[in-house]
Amino acid sequence: MSIHVALHHRTTYRYDRAIELGPQIVRLRPAPHSRTPVISYSLKVTPAQHFINWQQDPQGNHLARLVFPEKTDLFEVTVDLVADMSVINPFDFFLEPSAETWPFAYDASLAEEIAPFRKLEPLGPKLSAWLATVDRKEQRTIDFIVGLNARLQSEIGYIVRMEPGVQSCEETLARAKGSCRDTGWLLVMILRHLGFAARFASGYLIQLVADEKPLEGPEGPTHDFTDLHAWCEVYLPGAGWIGLDPTSGLLTGEGHIPLACTPEPSSAAPIEGAIEKAQVEFEHAMTVARVRETPRTTKPYTEEQWATLLKVGEAIERDIGRHDVRLTMGGEP
Repeated sequence: MSIHVALHHRTTYRYDRAIELGPQIVRLRPAPHSRTPVISYSLKVTPAQHFINWQQDPQGNHLARLVFPEKTDLFEVTVDLVADMSVINPFDFFLEPSAETWPFAYDASLAEEIAPFRKLEPLGPKLSAWLATVDRKEQRTIDFIVGLNARLQSEIGYIVRMEPGVQSCEETLARAKGSCRDTGWLLVMILRHLGFAARFASGYLIQLVADEKPLEGPEGPTHDFTDLHAWCEVYLPGAGWIGLDPTSGLLTGEGHIPLACTPEPSSAAPIEGAIEKAQVEFEHAMTVARVRETPRTTKPYTEEQWATLLKVGEAIERDIGRHDVRLTMGGEP
């Protein structure tokens, strides 16, 4: 039983005059390792007169390189996709025996491959003090990373921050608040300083209203919604890349659709490129709608739906009788 949702994402730039656009890089196509099945996908670009070249970056993320031969006063990118929101168990993996407890060492054969994801920023006093409080005794790896993720969720308040870029770890810890990208990058750095390979993830977050309110804890969203989001992924031998969302304190699930996962946040921007100097008006719109919904234990057929099914069954029974269709059993072939 599943829910299919249609996500619509439109980004619009209007300029005060016709200008030249340099090549634009668009990272708005679900990454190959997305665990949420994407049934259909389309990317529409305005102006229509453009050249598009689909590529994959060194990390395997899909990106579209756009070239515009003529000047324009409008640049618009529209994404439409349909995703299957079947429930995903975030703990559906096994670790290599050597990585089941932390601390552990990565295999030497991986050293060069994961080197970009272990690159460290200078260790500031606040991050150094935070790391000093981490329990370093031997413990189950899964429990350890889940604990780090949950701790950040409780210690760093979430804010909507419109300024560009990502806060430094020192600033996020000093303010004890940040956007999803700030907390995601902080967790990346914490994991790297503890010996893990970790990367920054940018993507879509889809949250749907629950069929039933939980008996305990937060009720969740009051309406279906989607937005651009950021989180962290850690590489665990045997499991691969595992998503951690410090904004919620949970592992990533079916609502997280990665678009770009990179060693640095700067290389995961949804849209980037040079333009001629101009005044610009920016618009951003995102919607999500349910397009197919099958009955499930938490939302079964309604009485009206059952009545319709029974009417169909009775009509079939009458047809069987009218055409003298019979079923017999037994005897030799």
